[in-house]
Amino acid sequence: MAHGGQIPDNAYPAFPEQGSSPMDPQETKPEGYDVAAVEAWIAGNVTGLTPPFTWTRLQGGHSNLTYRLDDPEGRVAVIRRPPQGELLPKAHDMSREWALISALGPTPVPVAPAMAFCESPDVTGAWFYVMGFVDGRPLYNSDETEARFDVEDRRTLAWSFVDVLADLHALDPDEIGLGELGKKEDYIGRQLRTWFRSWTSSVEDAEYDDPRAHELQEFLAANIPDQSPARVVHGDYGLHNCLIGADAHIAAVVDWEISTLGDPLADLAYAMNQWAEPGEDREGAATAMPGFPSRTDLAARYAERSGRDLSLLDYYIGFNWWKSACIVHGVYARYCAGKKSTEGVDLDNFRMRIGQSLGLSAQALAPLR
Repeated sequence: MAHGGQIPDNAYPAFPEQGSSPMDPQETKPEGYDVAAVEAWIAGNVTGLTPPFTWTRLQGGHSNLTYRLDDPEGRVAVIRRPPQGELLPKAHDMSREWALISALGPTPVPVAPAMAFCESPDVTGAWFYVMGFVDGRPLYNSDETEARFDVEDRRTLAWSFVDVLADLHALDPDEIGLGELGKKEDYIGRQLRTWFRSWTSSVEDAEYDDPRAHELQEFLAANIPDQSPARVVHGDYGLHNCLIGADAHIAAVVDWEISTLGDPLADLAYAMNQWAEPGEDREGAATAMPGFPSRTDLAARYAERSGRDLSLLDYYIGFNWWKSACIVHGVYARYCAGKKSTEGVDLDNFRMRIGQSLGLSAQALAPLR
C-alpha cells in the first residue's frame, strides 16, 4: 500500500552528515535497496521526484539505512528503511516513524515532510518511506559546537531545543491522530518492569550485579508520581536527534522509532540528563561549552512554556539514570556473552558507565528519600 504526496516547495533535507559525498549508483549499490524497483515505485507514487537518483548514504539514525536522493532536476529527498538481517519485533519500526512525522507535520513541532510510505516488502525486502530533505545537522560533540555556533548562538539553540519539546508535549495525541500510538496509563510503572527484567536477565551473562539497581528499582516503584495526561514522548530527545539549522534553531526532530505515549516529564528528564554542563566529567559533550544555559535554566524555561509542575523532576531524573544503567547493562551482557563483536569495544568503559549511571540515579533521588 502506498501513501504518496507531492514534494512541498519548502521541503528540507533530513539526516545530512558533514562530509557525505554522492555515490555513483553505477558503481556502488546502496545497501538494502533494489535501486531499479525502488526508483520505479517512487516514479509511480511521488509527484515531484524524477528518477534516476544519485544515492548518498547518510550516517546516523540507529543503523537504519538512510540515503539522500538527488534527482536530475536538482530536487532532493531522503529514503529510509530498517537494517538488513533479523530484527527484534518492535525495532526499527518504519510505520511508527511514518505515522509520527505525518501527524506532526501540520503542528508546531518541526519534522521532515512526509512524502510516501511503502508497506510492501516485495519492492526492496522491507517497508520504507520517503521524506523531505531538511537543511540542518545534528550536534554530537564540543568540536562541532565550536565550529558551528558562537557563544551567543548557543543560548538560542538551547531555547529552541527546549521549546520544541514543550510544544510536542502540548499536543493532545487524540486530536492529531496518535491516540493509539501506545498505552496511555502507567508509563513509569511499565518502564520500570521492562527494564528491571532486562537487568535481572542480563546478570548471568554480564557476571555483574549491583545491589543499587535493585534498591533504586524498589524505591522508584513505590513512589511513582501521579501521571499527567499522556503525551507523545520521543524517548531519545537530544541534540543528536535534532537537525539544527545555521540560524541555531531546530529545523527538524528525527528518529521517532521508539516514540510512544507516556509521561512528558520523563521525556524532559531524559533530555536534561544528556545536557552536560561545563566542569562535569563528560569531556567532549556538545553542551559542555560556554554559552549554553544550565539544566536548571532549561527546566525553568520548560516550566514557563508548558505550565507544568516540576516539583518532582528529581524523581524523573533518577528514573532515567536508573533506566540508562539497565540499558547499558543489557548491551554489556550481550558483549560478554559473545553475541556482539567486541573488536574495538572498551568493555571496562561500559562497566564504568553502568555504575556511574546508578550513582547519578541515587544522587538525584536522595532529596526524595
